[in-house]
Amino acid sequence: MQTLRCLHESFIEKTMVEDSLDALDWRLLELLQDDASLTNQALADAAHVSPATALRRVQRLRELGVIERFTVLLAPRLAGQGLHALCEVTLDRQGAEHLDAFEARAVAQNAVQQCWRVSPGPDFILVVWVADMPAFHALTHTLFTQDANVRNVKSFFSVKRGKFAPRVTALTSSL
Repeated sequence: MQTLRCLHESFIEKTMVEDSLDALDWRLLELLQDDASLTNQALADAAHVSPATALRRVQRLRELGVIERFTVLLAPRLAGQGLHALCEVTLDRQGAEHLDAFEARAVAQNAVQQCWRVSPGPDFILVVWVADMPAFHALTHTLFTQDANVRNVKSFFSVKRGKFAPRVTALTSSL
């Protein structure tokens, strides 16, 4: 019952935040997702609002948790060719404490860029970036082999990145 209450409260909070975003908020978010290094003046000019309005709106979006953080995306070629893998991980025991324990171990690894709990199917999908196959082998030994609760791991190695667009857009029917 507690879980259902938390899910319901989370849904209500998410809906309230989404409902409070207007067209200007989404325009500012699109501009910042394209280039978070824009000065407030440049952002205001591009959004056709005053600098004070842009600053106030961005601060509000941060306070609401809509803007989680600002970051820089580096070109993967800076790390050499590297090896990009998607790993499906299935655990033997799926109790909350077991899922939490594996997730904590996975996110602590620098090579793990993304960690997703998924359903149905495997318990986790990991996006991994390592220098080469020996580095991948070391990671699998540390993260998967030494964990007695890991039942199965299936890894897929990237041969080409067709698209990488880490952005969120307004939820509209633009399919």
